[in-house]
Parts: sequence; structure tokens; C-alpha cells
Amino acid sequence: MNTRRQALDALCDITDRGAYANLRVKQLTSSLPEREAKLAAALVYHTLDHLLTIDYYLAHFVKGAQKPAIRGILRLGVCELLFLSTPAHAAVSESVGLTKEVGKAGLSGFVNAVLRNIDRSRASLPPFPSDPVERLSIQYSYPIWIVREWVSRFGEAQTEALLSRPASSIQVRAQHPFTREALQKALPVASTINHLDENSLSLERGFDIAAHPLFLEGKFTVMGEGAMLACRALGDMTGKRVVDACSAPGGKSAYLASLTRNEIHLTCFELHAHRKELLDKTLARLHVVAEMLEKNAAVFDPAFEVMFDGVLIDAPCSGLGLLGDKPDIRYSKTDADITALVEIQKNILEACARYVKPGGVLVYATCTISHRENEAQIDAFLDAHQAFSLEVIPLPLANDGQIQLLPHVHHTDGFFIARMRRCI
Repeated sequence: MNTRRQALDALCDITDRGAYANLRVKQLTSSLPEREAKLAAALVYHTLDHLLTIDYYLAHFVKGAQKPAIRGILRLGVCELLFLSTPAHAAVSESVGLTKEVGKAGLSGFVNAVLRNIDRSRASLPPFPSDPVERLSIQYSYPIWIVREWVSRFGEAQTEALLSRPASSIQVRAQHPFTREALQKALPVASTINHLDENSLSLERGFDIAAHPLFLEGKFTVMGEGAMLACRALGDMTGKRVVDACSAPGGKSAYLASLTRNEIHLTCFELHAHRKELLDKTLARLHVVAEMLEKNAAVFDPAFEVMFDGVLIDAPCSGLGLLGDKPDIRYSKTDADITALVEIQKNILEACARYVKPGGVLVYATCTISHRENEAQIDAFLDAHQAFSLEVIPLPLANDGQIQLLPHVHHTDGFFIARMRRCI
């Protein structure tokens, strides 16, 4: 089975059968030589990143619905023609060959004609819609409900800047007692120190991180700067009791241990058994000692009432702050999903707030850009809990106790962080 056939199978698994892109592409590339693995990953991710744009163009050249395999082949072909550097003759011939390989030889002429027509029409492709929301949705391949919400909140220009920002770099950090300086010297690729957390490094290019000896020894790990800032928002937790209420896969728990030089009494909750296994493995690799419990953070446990100096809730969310790097999230989430998530987040806040000692700190964080999940969630919580109040977050950013990190402004993932103090 050639590389494009494997890429087609992966793309159809993601778009038609709900597979997670990062896991499916990892499976796809694991058995391929490096060059073919890069091609396969590029085909899948670039097609997903431009999916609505590709479908918009195809709708002007193809009438009627297509079977999933042919639709996938056309999507890959258009991606190669318009968004990758594949020569036109190669993109068309490979697509025709792929049509035959999947047992649809009778449609090879159709695929050839569609792609050649699109190639000839490069200078006169259909214009994007004039309506600003529709244009941004098609041009940047984001569902219209997301674009509408962001335009309403940020305006057209800022939304376009947000949608057009490049994919983020891979970010890593050292785990105590290893240092950032030692890590930067030891890495096989160049890196730069990020500006909001001095422990965060952005890699100039990728490499096989999971196979690197220092990674296997637990001296560094992959972690985005936004997630690191959520940990820093708790302040100095050295010698204190802290619970990470939604902790898998464990990066935040490990960073809390690293920040305190392992002088912390750490408890980790994780609802799902398979994700707790990830948590166990992460903390074991990074040599972090913690009490790890398979527990639903949304259900109050009186055994932990007013027990913790710090409570970190990195809540389950829509993930709309990660869309540049995980394009499949754009198409798998709906507006109705936000409503369901808001209720889950509310229940987690209600339960975990009761674990905070008088005088203790509660940090609520998400990796999304959603007013309902973020600012509105905190406003509703504070209205119902007079014992809590917002407190300035100890980060190098102006804030009143809440921060919405935006990729095009802060050069991080789209994280939201709120810090609250429980009065004595």
C-alpha cells in the first residue's frame, strides 16, 4: 500500500469515522520511513487545515455527493494542487492512480477531469463570500459558528489575525533538578526561550523526542507555555498541599512539582482509567511523587473538604484554543457541545471549590477561547460564592485576576486562566 493510500485511509478515518487526528497520524507514520512519514503527515494535516476551503472549491466543480473514498481522493488532490508544492502533473496522476488502487477505476477519468479543471482555473477560482463571517469561515476553514462568536467578541480584523496565525512550535521544558540551561545545551536542535515563562523553550524544528535519552530519563517533557502559566498562576506552593483536579496526562502536576523542587504535597484526580494510566506513566517517568486517584472531580468528596492550599482545575473544554495545531477539533465540536461542557465545568468548580482552605487559592483554566466556558463561567461562580474573589495572577501580563491568552497576541495556545482567593 503506497503512502498516499495510507494517507487517504487516515484522512477518511478522521473525517468520516471520528478518529482523533493526532493519534491516527501517529499510527500512520510509525511504520513509514522518515521521508514517507513526513509526506503522509503533511497530506493529512494540510488537507484538514484547509478542509472547508477545499470543499468550497470542489462544490463549484463537482455536482452531487461523492462516495467517501472519492471525496477523500479529491480533497487530497486539491490540497496538493493548491496548498502543497506538488507539481500539478504529479498531483493529478497520483490521484488517478489512487482511484484505481481503491477499486474505483471506473471513476479515474472523473477524478482526472475534476483536478485538471481546477488546475487550469487557478487564476479564476470562485471568490470567497462577501459576508465577513462567511468569508472568514471559508478562507481559513473554521466552522461558521466559531467565526461568528469570535467576530462578535473581537471584531473582524482581530478574528482574522487569530484565524491566520501560524501553527505553534513544539515547546518543551526541563524537569527539576535538570535545568533549562542544561536542556537547551543538550537538545539536538536549536531552541529559543519563551517570553512568558523562562522555563519554556520553543524548538526550531521537531525531532524524535520520545526516543531521546534525556526524555526517557525524565529530565524534560513536552508542554505548552499556556499550560505552564496555568500552574504558575497558583503562586508559590512550596511545602503546601495542592490538588490537580483534572490531571491526566500529568504535565501540569509534574510542573507543579518541578516549580517547588519537589517540596509539595500533591494529589491528582483523574476520572477515566485509561487516562489515569497515562498520568501514572508520566509522573513515574518524571520522578514525581503524588497521591493519584481515579476520581470524578465533578462529584464532591467530603474527605477532601478545606484540605488544600491550592486547587488547580484545568477543566475539560472545547479546545478552541488549540485549533491551529489540532484542526480536526474544528469539525468535531458543535455549539451544542459548548452548552454541555459549561454544565460539566460548573459542577467541577462547585465540587472543587469546597476543597480550598480558607485563605487558599483556586485556579480555573481552559485551553479554549469561549466566553461561555471562561469569563461567563467565572462570573456565575463568583456570583454564587461570595467567599471567593478574583486576585491578580502572578504573571508578567496585566490582569485583574483573569487572562485570555490569544495565539496571535501572546504567541501561546489559546488559554484562559482565572485566579481566585478564598477569604478567611
